[in-house]
Amino acid sequence: MLKLTARQEQILRLIRDAIEKTGFPPTRAEIAKELGFRSANAAEEHLQALARKGAIEIFPGTSRGIRLRDSFASRSHSHAHTLLKDNPDAHPIMHPGAMQMTLPLVGRVAAGSPILAQEHIDAQYTVDPTLFKSRPDYLLKVRGMSMRDAGIMDGDLLAVKKADSAKNGQIVVARLGDEVTVKRYQRSGSLIELLPENPDFEPIRVEAGRDEFALEGLAVGLLRSWN
Repeated sequence: MLKLTARQEQILRLIRDAIEKTGFPPTRAEIAKELGFRSANAAEEHLQALARKGAIEIFPGTSRGIRLRDSFASRSHSHAHTLLKDNPDAHPIMHPGAMQMTLPLVGRVAAGSPILAQEHIDAQYTVDPTLFKSRPDYLLKVRGMSMRDAGIMDGDLLAVKKADSAKNGQIVVARLGDEVTVKRYQRSGSLIELLPENPDFEPIRVEAGRDEFALEGLAVGLLRSWN
């Protein structure tokens, strides 16, 4: 194992902190801003060096495609944005020797019914559980681009762990009346804000205990598919 420089150790800590706080690694732009780099290219150079030294894996095609190698993920389980084919039955996402895990894919959710009701399940995906920060319970197909700047795109499959509470800054799946939405969670007193990651969308504000609101789960990973 190659020794890391002080700057590389700093970036590795930043990645761990972001995963611990939000469940997602930082973007290059976020790393650059945090460490005072002039551009995201400088952050990319350091990430490539960390990848060459075996500290991280980089997955192309997404701004948050960073996974901590197991030996460097000391404060949290490793996490990845994983890229996969559209056909879930044809290509299971597995590492050699890993235990298989099958997750239901939830499509559109009918008003007033449980998110994991059988009629909502579109498919089953077999994946490697070590890809995720925490063990997910299901995959949810993302609709729309409100979380674009968090690297979550329309059509992505969000890995979700069932939960009825969240910390500020975490990305959550929430139910608002008849709608299920993916947003960043922020609470101050009784006011809950569901924050988009796209300036074209407005925050959603709800009063805890007053509005028809419920947390369905926490985002713990992302699968991106394409034809």
